Amino acid sequence: MDDSSKVGRHARAVLAAAKAFRAEAAGVRAEPDRLLALGAAKYQAVRDSLVADQLRAMPVDKLRDTKANLRLSKLKAAGYRTVADVAKARPEQLDGVPGVGRQSAEQIVRVARAVVDGVARDTTVRLNPDRADRAQTELLQLMSKLRRANQLVGPLREPLGDVLGRVDADVRAASRAWSRVRMFFSSRKNRQAAIDSLGRLEALLASRDVAALHAVGTQLRVPDLDHRALWRDYELDAAAYNTLLADLAGADAMPDRSAAKGFVPADIEHEVDATTLDTSLLKVSLRGYQVFGAKFALARKRVIIGDEMGLGKTIEAIAVMAGLAAGGRRGFLVVCPASVVVNWVNEIARHSDLVPHRMHGAGRDGAVGKWLAQGGVGVTTFGTLPKLVLPKRFRPALVVVDEAHYVKNPDTQRSQAVNTIVQRAERAVLLTGTPMENRVEEFRNLVAYLQPSVAARTGATDAVVGAKAFRRVVAPVYLRRNQEDVLGELPELLEMEDWVEFGKQDRGAYLDAVREGNLMAMRRAAYAPGTPRGSAKLERLLEIIEESRDNGWKVVVFSYFHDVLDAVADHVEVFGPLTGATSAQGRQQLVDAFTACEDHAVLVAQIEAGGVGLNIQAASVVIIAEPQWKPSTEDQAIARCHRMGQVRKVHVHRLLVKDSVDARVQEIRDHKTLLFDHYARESDTKHSHASALDSAVSVEQRVVQAEQQRLGL
Repeated sequence: MDDSSKVGRHARAVLAAAKAFRAEAAGVRAEPDRLLALGAAKYQAVRDSLVADQLRAMPVDKLRDTKANLRLSKLKAAGYRTVADVAKARPEQLDGVPGVGRQSAEQIVRVARAVVDGVARDTTVRLNPDRADRAQTELLQLMSKLRRANQLVGPLREPLGDVLGRVDADVRAASRAWSRVRMFFSSRKNRQAAIDSLGRLEALLASRDVAALHAVGTQLRVPDLDHRALWRDYELDAAAYNTLLADLAGADAMPDRSAAKGFVPADIEHEVDATTLDTSLLKVSLRGYQVFGAKFALARKRVIIGDEMGLGKTIEAIAVMAGLAAGGRRGFLVVCPASVVVNWVNEIARHSDLVPHRMHGAGRDGAVGKWLAQGGVGVTTFGTLPKLVLPKRFRPALVVVDEAHYVKNPDTQRSQAVNTIVQRAERAVLLTGTPMENRVEEFRNLVAYLQPSVAARTGATDAVVGAKAFRRVVAPVYLRRNQEDVLGELPELLEMEDWVEFGKQDRGAYLDAVREGNLMAMRRAAYAPGTPRGSAKLERLLEIIEESRDNGWKVVVFSYFHDVLDAVADHVEVFGPLTGATSAQGRQQLVDAFTACEDHAVLVAQIEAGGVGLNIQAASVVIIAEPQWKPSTEDQAIARCHRMGQVRKVHVHRLLVKDSVDARVQEIRDHKTLLFDHYARESDTKHSHASALDSAVSVEQRVVQAEQQRLGL
């Protein structure tokens, strides 16, 4: 086609098609912003409704709590019964109430509105699948569309911006070709520019990019999910939805800044804030506290991330690796318990563009070779690490040690292997929600792997001086945030002690165990008969499961003992048992099957196996069959369920027998919790002592002896 034939009607057709394409491209590019605005408005409406409900349920007498001298009896007599009634009134309206003067009216309105502001400030929206009303469902539907739009359009926003800029320039230049007369009176240069622009527009309109854009637009216009599918999608990926919910809430959902930053000293906070985190290789959005955690690791280079269990330390570590990889670094190594290798491999692939290499079990050597040659993330275990053959000059860019409290004892082979690789690495991140289990010394050992000079400054006297002094010394290497400080949407954790009494049969089994000095038999005697009518704990356990079935809740039963899990499985249909003998792949498959079950289900797990590294947010009822020696053991188990992504209140039932060894173990557990709170959590406690705890062996002996003496045996 010669140039003259492109002028006029043909040019007008091309320009019209180009403008239509531009409008569609601009609409696609703007769709996430449009949905974000709609979602934020809907969030505010849902939140305002929650606030209004609270105020309508708040009697006007509540205003007396402000200590102001208010004449409320006159208001009540005039029909102002709730805080909502008063808050929406104007001072001149209240001034008309007999016995209430202008000054009192203004004071009452001022106090009422202050209460309203306080309620609004403390109210956040929590999506609840068990109370899925219309407003929450509409909000969730918008969030579902926004998630899809972010996934589809996010990678296209920058390229589309470039395309739109070029299209606008070419449309302006080619517009001369709209009219033959205008082209005739244009300079040769402008005529040629118009023809060239028209050609580029034709090429664009004939390219696959247009078809791809149409496909994206079609995907953005898919019908709404039905109610059941929508809420099921939320349950399966609540962590991502709640991250988006926090974005919609904006400043309303911002946690305390100091708490989100782990109360680090100001100089460290400024250093971390000034650090850049490249998230271009991530497939997941980070919460604000997770961004700070990843930047803390980048800035400080060798650190312990001690965030409370359930806050997403795995994602923080992946973000650190992705940030370094985006900057050209390579050679990342994760060392973890064998039980969570599969989880690490899955999470790396799911949440980033990094390639995981499973360097454990069959094919280990081949995987090591690929990792060294191709880069990515090598994932291995504490047991396999000493066997890995690595080039002498190889220096990992980053070593991540998961469940780092496994290497608290520097004399063990696995601790020494970890220390060796950590010393070779450019950077290191130790992850643990329980950095100290029995002694402060154990925490000091973890610090020593990373920064010996900091560990050297934490002498024995620090335990006596107090927890704040200890945390101040380790601040350059240690970051911890707690759930209540940074996860405003996390449902409530309800912990209950279910005390029962021995029956005739299990009391006999218990007394026999005490006479023999058999502590293990003492701890599980309440399950010995194996029938509900003869077993104090089993009867209560089955009652809890039945109540959970009626409510449609999923249950996880944790016990140290295999035969206790077997006793439960004899009476109800279960998933599992998940034990130390279950392979890493088998554990993940078991949890996935349990999660995929849409109705009530029961998973039974050995607490040392199922309580570490797995995500079991599908369960909202946790039964701990017998008290554990270490608080961290129970906390780890509970945190498998009460963690980011949980959508329901989590009910924790600790089964305990009166006048038994359970009471002694509880005393030990509570003592250890106190010590951990002093040194590893944020606390105002001033004094404690490093020798406050004995070794597990001596404690066990004392417990047996105490029970024998108490029972006169």
